[in-house]
Amino acid sequence: MRTGVEWFLPVAALAFSVASAATCAAQDSEYEPLSATKRLFPGIGPGLRAVRHLSNGNYCVLAAPTPGLTVFNPQGKPLLQIGPPASEQGSSKTSSNAIVYGEDADVDSVGRIYVADRGTNTVKIFSPTGELLRSITVAAPISLVVSSGGEIAVTSLNSPHLVTVFDGSGKVVREFGDPLDIAERAELNRFLNIGRVQKDSHGNIYYGFTYLPDATVRQYDSQGYGGLELRLAALDFLAQAQAARREIDRQEKRGDTPSFKRVITAFGVDPVSGEVWMALGNTLLRFDREGNRRATYKLYAPDGARLEATTILIEPDRMLVGGDPLGLYEFSRPDKKARN
Repeated sequence: MRTGVEWFLPVAALAFSVASAATCAAQDSEYEPLSATKRLFPGIGPGLRAVRHLSNGNYCVLAAPTPGLTVFNPQGKPLLQIGPPASEQGSSKTSSNAIVYGEDADVDSVGRIYVADRGTNTVKIFSPTGELLRSITVAAPISLVVSSGGEIAVTSLNSPHLVTVFDGSGKVVREFGDPLDIAERAELNRFLNIGRVQKDSHGNIYYGFTYLPDATVRQYDSQGYGGLELRLAALDFLAQAQAARREIDRQEKRGDTPSFKRVITAFGVDPVSGEVWMALGNTLLRFDREGNRRATYKLYAPDGARLEATTILIEPDRMLVGGDPLGLYEFSRPDKKARN
């Protein structure tokens, strides 16, 4: 299903992509260390996939395959767990509804929880108390976000487009985003176009390509019309991009099952400003809403260990950054410090 939506690249974004090596040259040699202030939810570590902030102040944390999805209060006390089939039952606070292998999660304004469960090829919708309300069949779901109107934007390995949007009943209402032509082999090309989605408070959807050699995030409006594109083509990341292209060529020639190292390991969006925070391992880059790269940081846990980011949540005065297996950490926002 296609609605005739076409993606376009604004002149401003194109100029950034082409000229980034020159305009960011002064920043490229500066990697400011950024250390976490504390660890959150200490029981969460291996398999960490996503963290979301519920409207009542609680936090929804997903780790796969165990412990599954856990809701914590702001003080870190677990309130609800929706675990995998083998999880222990019997607790009044544990739902019997199973999440086999959760890849991503989001929440809506009334506290419903949405999980992309790759283990069952479904998007599962749970009530605030953990009851399964609905399952939507999606082959190999990777990531999802829920709009203020209740629409669910999903990325999937098997979709012919980058994003498929469902209404609350599970009906496809539109698809958008054409995969880029990177490889000749169809299976390889679709794998290289895999991505994750984030959202802002203005209804925009951000698609971050996980495996593109030049780290890339696209912005779409709620109807799927393309806006800004962030493409990291700076000199200090040239060697990694070249290595990724060589690996694509090797796998193209061999015909093996696609397997690549992630380029964008996580990204987050400031819901108010639309600024994008992009992680490449333990390197964190901040882009303003016009696509200008403003700063580059190196992420560290409080004990000095490198934190390879797998999930990022941007809040007004702090960031929550998680890594697998180190866990979830709180960081003061360095951009806010600079303004004070």
